[in-house]
Amino acid sequence: MFASDHVLTPSQLNTLARDLLEGTFSQVLVEGEIGNLSRPASGHLYFTLKDARAQVRCALFKPKSQWLRFAPREGLRVQARGRLTLYEARGDYQLVLDTMEEAGEGALRQALEALKARLAKEGLFDAGRKRALPGFVRRLAVLTSPSGAVIRDITSVLRRRFPLLEVELLPVPVQGEGAAAQIKAMLQRADACGRYDAILLARGGGSLEDLWAFNDEALARAIAASTTPVVSAIGHETDFSLSDFAADLRAPTPSAAAELLVPDAAALSARLAGLQRQLLSLQANALRQRMQHLDRSFLRLHALRPQARLAMLAQRAAQARLRLDHVMQQCLERARGVLRHADATLRAHHPRQRLQRQRERLLALENRPQILMAQRLQRDAQHLRGLARSLHAISPLATVARGYAILQQDDGRVVRSVDDVAPGDAVRARLRDGELQLRVLEPRASE
Repeated sequence: MFASDHVLTPSQLNTLARDLLEGTFSQVLVEGEIGNLSRPASGHLYFTLKDARAQVRCALFKPKSQWLRFAPREGLRVQARGRLTLYEARGDYQLVLDTMEEAGEGALRQALEALKARLAKEGLFDAGRKRALPGFVRRLAVLTSPSGAVIRDITSVLRRRFPLLEVELLPVPVQGEGAAAQIKAMLQRADACGRYDAILLARGGGSLEDLWAFNDEALARAIAASTTPVVSAIGHETDFSLSDFAADLRAPTPSAAAELLVPDAAALSARLAGLQRQLLSLQANALRQRMQHLDRSFLRLHALRPQARLAMLAQRAAQARLRLDHVMQQCLERARGVLRHADATLRAHHPRQRLQRQRERLLALENRPQILMAQRLQRDAQHLRGLARSLHAISPLATVARGYAILQQDDGRVVRSVDDVAPGDAVRARLRDGELQLRVLEPRASE
C-alpha cells in the first residue's frame, strides 16, 4: 500500500495494477459471446467477450489459436480460459487466453471422456477383438448422408483407385436428434444381411455437438458386436469419437478411408504384370526342360538303330586299331632301348676296355700312400698345435707373464706357504723378464 501523498507515474501505476491483476486472476474461465473479432496478419486473434451488461477484451495468440477445433465468428458463444492482465501502454486490462471452446462443449467433452473410460475398462476398444479387413473388398456399404460432400469424395476416390468395387450407399442422418439410433439400426441390418465385405461409417468435420451422434454408447457397442469389419472416418484428422475407438479401423478422413479400403488400380496392374511375367518365365523354363528331355530321348532312340549301332562298332574298332598301333610303337621303342643297352654292355666288357680300367686303378693305388701320409701328417700337426695351446694355458710361465712371480728356495723347490721358509732364508723370485734374490725377514700368515 502506498501513502496518499506518494506520487506515481502512469507507468508505475499501470505496472502495479498489472501485477495485482495477474496475481489475483492468474487463471479464470469466462463464458460469453464473441464480438469485434479481428484477425491481423500476425495470426493472433483479438476480440471481446460480452454479455448483456459488460464486455472484456481478449487476445488469443497465434501458437495457441492453431489448436482451436472450430472457427471463431461473430456472435458465437464460447468458454475461454486464461489469465487477466493489463496492457500498460494504454491502461486497458484484457484476458490473455490459453484455450477456447464453444460453450457447451466442456460438459459434453467431460461426459465423453467418462463414457470412453468406462467402455475402455470393459475392453470394448481392445486391439485383440478387432477384425482384420479382407485382402480385397468386393462390396462395400457406406453409411453416411446422401446429400453431403462426403459421399462424393468417397466415390471419387474409389472410382479412381478401384472401379471394380461395388459401392452401396446406405443413407443415414449424421447429426441431430435420433441420428445415433438410425445409424445403429442401419449398421445392424447391413451386418445381418451378410452381403458386404466391409462397412464404412463416414461424416465430415464439425464441432463436438455436430459429431455427437457418433459418441453414442449403443452405437459404439453395435460397432464392436458387428461380424462385418467396420471402418470409421468421422470428422477431420484431429477429431476422435467413440465410433473411431470401437471400429476395426480408424481413418483420419473419409477420403483416406476410401484409399485404405481398396488397392491402387495402377499398383495392382503393375503387380499383375509382374505375376504374368513370372508365369511366362516359369512356362518357358518348363518348356525348355521338356525339349531337353525329348532331345535326350531322341538320341537314345537313334543310338538303338542298327545303322547307328554298326557305326558305333566301327568307331570302336578304329579306336582299338589306333590303341594297338600305339602299343606296338611303344614295344618297338623299348626293344631298341634294350638293344642299345646290350651293345653298351658288350663294349664295356671288351678286353681292351678292361685293361685300360686296370691301368687307371693301378695309378690311383700308386698315389694313394702319399695322399694318406700327407693327410695323416696334417692331422698330427693340428693335434700338436692344440696340445701346445693347452700346455701354454696352464704353464707357470704364462702366469708369470701376466704379472705374477714364482718364489723358489735355493734347492729349486717352490715356496707354497709361509711355513716353508724361516727368517733369514734366501729365496729367489722368478719374474717375466728375470729373477730377484730375496731374503725372508719374518714369515707372516694372512689374517
